[in-house]
Amino acid sequence: MGRNHVLAIDLGGTKLAVALGTRAGKLLRRKTVSVDCSSALAPVRQIVSLAKEVCRDSKVGATVAAAGVAVPGLVRRDRTVWAPNLRGWQRMPLERRLKSALGVPVTVESDRNAAVLGETWCGAARGKTDAIVLMLGTGIGAGILSGGRLIRGAHELSGCAGWMVVADAYDAESQRVGQLESLAAGPGIAAAAKKELARGIGGLLEGLPEESINAYEVAEAARRGDVLSIEVFLEAGRVLGHAVANLVSLFDPEIVVIGGGMAGASDLFLSPLRKEASERAQPIAAKKVKIVTSTLGSDANLLGVARLAWELREWQRN
Repeated sequence: MGRNHVLAIDLGGTKLAVALGTRAGKLLRRKTVSVDCSSALAPVRQIVSLAKEVCRDSKVGATVAAAGVAVPGLVRRDRTVWAPNLRGWQRMPLERRLKSALGVPVTVESDRNAAVLGETWCGAARGKTDAIVLMLGTGIGAGILSGGRLIRGAHELSGCAGWMVVADAYDAESQRVGQLESLAAGPGIAAAAKKELARGIGGLLEGLPEESINAYEVAEAARRGDVLSIEVFLEAGRVLGHAVANLVSLFDPEIVVIGGGMAGASDLFLSPLRKEASERAQPIAAKKVKIVTSTLGSDANLLGVARLAWELREWQRN
């Protein structure tokens, strides 16, 4: 029986997804659960359990060639994982543990790198060799492909886009998570709306408990015509446009894909983002680059690590 499937695993700070991937870039038998953060080993046990569940048919399990895992953090060159949002994951030997538990070759990659690999394999950047995926969610990161190769950096820290400096203000939150992230990630959107409400600017969000105001609520209010919420997203778009201009000027990509959870609200910020990027990036690069929203959504990470799992399998066979 041929080994014509791989396991694709996307471990986030709050959600875990496992699917079977085919050579054609199809995802089958997807299972998703909330991440168990009760201990350092709890997410590892969850991965093994879900992997066995999607392979519960022994005939399917026998066709799995390898596994790829996207993680919300840094994969060191010794293959250990640092994931700040997962308890006890300072140097988690995830590859070694999963290889032993699953009985197949395993490769682990950062979620931002997985995203750009997924988009260039099956998504909006299909076939491109120079592409950037800007992941917007609770945090902000960028997967960067240049000349067909991932840009990693000396310490595997390339793509920490949330730390880009895009404004003069530098407060405690900027020092904690990075300036761009503090202004334009999901929590930054919510914080900006709360700040405007505290100034007495009313609107559809007025009267809501402060703890219930998040980026999703702000987006819903903006779509209903709330002026405060619309302006919050327009300002986030302008700030993100500055960041994209920097990325375009530095890396001269063919395409920049906006992905992550916040991409679902791109109708509220993509126009000012494109305008600022066009006006501020290196002129020739600005005219050539396309800036689009991901069509893969959360599948980008799964497809990226599925691709890596196939590459690992081929490398081991040769």
